[in-house]
Amino acid sequence: MPETTEALGLSGLAPGIREQVAPFLNGIVKGFFPGGQLHSIHIVGSVLTPDYHPKTSDINSVVILEHVDLEAIKRVAAIGKPYAKKAKNLSPPLVMTPAHIRDSLNVFPIEYLNFKLIHETVWGEDIFSGLEIDRKDLRLQCERELEIMLVGLRQGYLKMVEDDKKLTEAFFRSIKSYVPLFRGLIYLLGGETEKTKTPPVAACEVPVAAREVIDKLSAITGVNTYAFAKVHERKKFGTRLSSEELGTAFEQYYEAASKLAEITDAAKI
Repeated sequence: MPETTEALGLSGLAPGIREQVAPFLNGIVKGFFPGGQLHSIHIVGSVLTPDYHPKTSDINSVVILEHVDLEAIKRVAAIGKPYAKKAKNLSPPLVMTPAHIRDSLNVFPIEYLNFKLIHETVWGEDIFSGLEIDRKDLRLQCERELEIMLVGLRQGYLKMVEDDKKLTEAFFRSIKSYVPLFRGLIYLLGGETEKTKTPPVAACEVPVAAREVIDKLSAITGVNTYAFAKVHERKKFGTRLSSEELGTAFEQYYEAASKLAEITDAAKI
């Protein structure tokens, strides 16, 4: 545990990111370190991947305190208020405690797996690297998320079927939530099966970049993920999908989600 407020380590971040996060994170350290309440601070998510885009991506962080109450939340908000307009990409931090992480690991294994895979500890103890993700818990959440995905596809398409712009934007937004789920599926389904007879995929073998995640999921499961790759590329370059492409994307999204749900349900964990 750092012994001073000067131990904020941002060398692992790109210069432009450091400039945006340093004032706020230094404020957190100075605001919570003196009382011993601050456990650690972490940068997480796409800002640490090749998918980060300064105009469209958020900078996400996790502040871990030894205990959290309303007063602590108010203090975090007060510290962050001066930087809200200056650093537009900087999202409000996720505030947690070590006890909450331990107690909720079985409920949110997808989220914690992604923290484990993609994080930079900038102050305090690296609490995420040592997390052990239970594949049984992971399968339950993956199954639930895939069912939510199927329902969301049906409802979203019916609601926006005659508005290509809104439907394109919905597909673009979907990639942001699907990629973390796909990392979970790779970690889950990369284990030994009757077909592959390969050892389980280690967390270090799960890709970080979105396109690599999409391609590896297809390689492991045999499911056609081309539509996800295409939507990801179009989102990257800001190119709208045509009506025909939107219809095809919906069909392929739905077919892929259905097959992934079946494979996940049948997986021997």
